[in-house]
Amino acid sequence: MLSKEEILARTDKGLNVFKQYLPFPFRVGRNFLNPLYEDKKASCNVYFDRTNDQYKLKDYGNDNYSGDCFNFVGKILGTDCRYADSFMEILQKINQDLSLGLDNASSSQFPKTLSPLSSKSQILNPPLGGWGSSSKSPILESKEDQLKQIKPYSIKTKPFSELELNYWQQYGISLEILRRYQVVSCKEFASENNEGKPYKLTPTDKEPIFAYQGKRYLKLYKPFSAVRFQYAGDLGDKYCFGLEQLPPKGNILFITGGEKDVLSLVAKGFTAICFNSETSNIPQSTIRKLSYRFKHVVILYDCDKTGLDASEKHVQQLALGVKRMVLPLKGSKDEKDISDYFKLGNTKEDFQKLFIQFLDIIYAETMAVLKSCEIDFTKPPISAEMIISINKVPLGTQGNLCCITGGEGTGKSNYICALVAGTLNTDDDDIDTLGTRIKPNRQSKAVLLYDTEQSELQLYKNTMNSLKRAKQKHFPDSFRAYCLTGMSRKERLQAIIQSMDKFFYEFGGIHLVIIDGIADLIHSANDEAESIRIVDELYRLAGIYQTCIVCVLHFVPNGLKLRGHLGSELQRKSAGILSIEKDDAPGVSVVKVLKVRDGSPLDVPLIQFAWDKKEEMHVYLGEKTKEEKEKRKENELTATAKTLFVQKRYYTYQELTDKLQEYLDVKERTAKGYIKFMREKDIILKDPSKTSYFVIGHG
Repeated sequence: MLSKEEILARTDKGLNVFKQYLPFPFRVGRNFLNPLYEDKKASCNVYFDRTNDQYKLKDYGNDNYSGDCFNFVGKILGTDCRYADSFMEILQKINQDLSLGLDNASSSQFPKTLSPLSSKSQILNPPLGGWGSSSKSPILESKEDQLKQIKPYSIKTKPFSELELNYWQQYGISLEILRRYQVVSCKEFASENNEGKPYKLTPTDKEPIFAYQGKRYLKLYKPFSAVRFQYAGDLGDKYCFGLEQLPPKGNILFITGGEKDVLSLVAKGFTAICFNSETSNIPQSTIRKLSYRFKHVVILYDCDKTGLDASEKHVQQLALGVKRMVLPLKGSKDEKDISDYFKLGNTKEDFQKLFIQFLDIIYAETMAVLKSCEIDFTKPPISAEMIISINKVPLGTQGNLCCITGGEGTGKSNYICALVAGTLNTDDDDIDTLGTRIKPNRQSKAVLLYDTEQSELQLYKNTMNSLKRAKQKHFPDSFRAYCLTGMSRKERLQAIIQSMDKFFYEFGGIHLVIIDGIADLIHSANDEAESIRIVDELYRLAGIYQTCIVCVLHFVPNGLKLRGHLGSELQRKSAGILSIEKDDAPGVSVVKVLKVRDGSPLDVPLIQFAWDKKEEMHVYLGEKTKEEKEKRKENELTATAKTLFVQKRYYTYQELTDKLQEYLDVKERTAKGYIKFMREKDIILKDPSKTSYFVIGHG
């Protein structure tokens, strides 16, 4: 009788089973490398379990392989001995390979194999060059042995019967998909066994035979037979079903445990592949190539212990962003994989919802953080208040950066003193802030000035000028000025960050922050990575403390553009940019707007200031004339056009619009206005031979 107890009795309590299938001699209790996977350290041995009165295998390196002889053979077959039909398959194989002669009505399906005393190269050498479930043995064999094991075979196919199509249809798999993946119905299969004797396999209505066809192999699938999978030809070490049918690029690629699972997913419009079994080695090189083509590579194995353990192991070994998804199934024989999931009546939409839930889990932390950034359309955000403006045009607002730039000796420090004076004004007193309006600091929030360039004495003189301009006798406690020239660049930024945090809580908020010399917070203003980092950090702080941070950049701007990587990054992130320049008139400084968030900076008036002996400070001289403003606009756009048309001789209207938007960081409407102005002033001309193309001058 074929039973566990009878086999143990006939195999010296299981010891002979291990001797049959282990491809080398071993001693009980002596460690060896586990041949079922790429074992690196000898930590596996066969021992006698006195409690259960049988020999077992213990693998300290991977406990999944520990167990009795039946579990060991099940691992070779790629099946789970916990299920009745799988366990019967294991018993049949042991009975056959060890020639035990036990009663087994089904044993006639297996051609006879070599005796236990023969070479162990036949361990997984069934009639077709392989047998068992979808597992090919990881036991290593020489190339010569492998070639010897490849048996000649032939196959006759037939049209799928109605019963066979119904079998596939229960998983949603159509005849079209079967043809696309080269799945055929067998009429007859012929090959020879290990002894060279020919044999044939023919299907019946109750036991159909299907074949997954490759160029140099066949993989037979017998869903209702004791042995469900058999191989013919050279399957190779890199078997991957569905690889040739993959699209060039895609969103999700599922790696399943078997071919039927691949077909079931494809039938629902998903993309999938499988390797020879869940325990097969997955080449990292293959996954690396696929990860370039697909956004998500997801392992979707069976829900039983073997599938769960294997998927977790593969995720850890592969890395490369490979994810692991577990189906909400019981893990039983009829409810463990994706084909079972669809067979139970679940739809494509149901599975898509599962995948969204899966993303919710792996992106939980990110989505939780992002939730606080989400716009609530039922509660519009409070409009940011203007802190700095010229003629009601906002240049510095809450939560934003404002940049002031210019060359040496142009009057930047005096202009900054005027901004500080404006913050000392707690009411709408009539004080001279050099043509710029500063929001009064009525709530006495913190006003912080950090200077990275001037000496302590010079900073003291400048701030005292602010006090005089504000017509105040002393500074409020909420105003702080710091000379940071004695600190390292790294220490300066840390000091700014930590002091802002302290004063925010101490004074109930921050009204305005001025950093006179932002370039001195990093090692190089032309270092792109450092420039992005420092501007992003300051922009983040402005948002956190709902204040305006004025960044003074000691660069001479190139027309409407700031120089260097730091200048480019400030140009992109700042709500407004002001340039302080020397005027043609001696001793006069001009404030030009290089950027405003909405509208054209060239439409903002030019304001002037100069030293007044009587007042003993710089005073506002008013706006420049309209003619001078128009001349400035023409000069700036001429310089811009010359720069752009060096790169390309002709532009279409849309190309030029896009280029101006990118180069000057302005809106599309503003860019189109510039094109109209340049055409009116003959800065650019339309070439009559090229429709909608523009060229500089007449050249």
